[in-house]
Amino acid sequence: MNAPLPTQALRAMPPALTEALQARFGAQFSTALAVREHHGRDESSFSVPPPAAVVFAESTADVADAVRLASQYAVPVIPFGVGSSLEGHLLAVQGGISLDVSRMNAIVRIDADDLTVTVQPGVTRKQLNEAIKHTGLFFPIDPGADASIGGMCATRASGTNAVRYGTMRENVLALEVVTASGETIRTGTRAKKSSAGYDLTRLMVGSEGTLGVITEITLKIYPLPEAITAAICSFPSIEAAVRTTIQVIQLGVPIARVELIDAHTVRMVNAYAKLGLREEPMLLMEFHGSPTGVKEQAELVQEIASDFGGQAFEWASTPEERTRLWTARHNAYFAAVQSRPGCKAISTDTCVPISRLADCLLDSVAEADASGIPYFLVGHVGDGNFHFGYLIDPNSPDERARAEALNDALVARALRLDGTCSGEHGIGLHKMDFLVAEAGDGAVAMMRAIKQALDPLNILNPGKIFRL
Repeated sequence: MNAPLPTQALRAMPPALTEALQARFGAQFSTALAVREHHGRDESSFSVPPPAAVVFAESTADVADAVRLASQYAVPVIPFGVGSSLEGHLLAVQGGISLDVSRMNAIVRIDADDLTVTVQPGVTRKQLNEAIKHTGLFFPIDPGADASIGGMCATRASGTNAVRYGTMRENVLALEVVTASGETIRTGTRAKKSSAGYDLTRLMVGSEGTLGVITEITLKIYPLPEAITAAICSFPSIEAAVRTTIQVIQLGVPIARVELIDAHTVRMVNAYAKLGLREEPMLLMEFHGSPTGVKEQAELVQEIASDFGGQAFEWASTPEERTRLWTARHNAYFAAVQSRPGCKAISTDTCVPISRLADCLLDSVAEADASGIPYFLVGHVGDGNFHFGYLIDPNSPDERARAEALNDALVARALRLDGTCSGEHGIGLHKMDFLVAEAGDGAVAMMRAIKQALDPLNILNPGKIFRL
């Protein structure tokens, strides 16, 4: 079984480092318990002691100085954005300093003519789109939570729009990064393509803060579609909803979003948000393009859905109506957690080729139903990615063991079907063993070699992705 929480030794915070950080950062440095505890938890189910201290960085120079001081004493540095990680990325498993970059939230540069924007890492997804909406452009990557752009880069996030616009991997052009020695480097340019040397931008995107601290990001942005229509459709079974999705994708319909919500989740969302959705498996969809193109796409999808028993097809074309329909998806996690007070959610994140989606998902649903563990199910099914959230009592070793066994079986099934253990959440603490099973010993050894070359003291978010 994948270990729930690998045991790791804490590294001491020398008084000399505390004094140096206090002298350099003043009020931007804190050892207060409440501040440390806030930076010592995320949305994962893990319970870990808080970091020894917190530094609130306000500039690249602040980040460089904090990392440089930590390097002198071989003390860990853990980048922190808004705290929405699901895999324990933000936890100080070896102690050290939480480096909060949320105050680095400036829009550095908008280049509307080139369809690019440059931001600091603390800028959130919603903040970015608000700042650029006057240009008629938008940033499409939407993981659901109002995550920071730096955190989305670090985990190689994607979300509901990935089926049309791709993930962070496809949408980051360049980065500014502080290395483990405190040096500031730049990777990439604003050019749309490059063959100049190693692709360090892609190396950093998805590195989960283990190779450098991201301090500036240049992103692709896109013209707002002339027309946007959203729709929901209920189905008699999850299989019917999944078969509809597969047919839509294989026919080449340029759908922007297609999300699955199972009946359990619909019930939870109805209770949480006081909605009146049909408590059946549901697809939430969105279509982008010209008015004529959107109408044609939606009518074709409605026809396909009808062939699989889809009903109660509901349209929304105004922003207010679309927001109402998407409330169900964006509130799913919080609705589920509230449905069982005191619970923790163990989240899964498998992704498989679209042709294998039904095989993977339906067997996994049957196992979850048989387990007796309450769960919710949502999925970016247009790109083969879906998430179970097993709702466990954190004080029950039996429930945790059963949930982890379900997760183990799910990941093994996805890997057999040429899929991955993580479509977008990253490895963090929870999926280290799964990474070895997926990538193999040789590939993971290469990853370790890169980590050791770039961070020889192992101070950058140590204990994540793999064990050193």
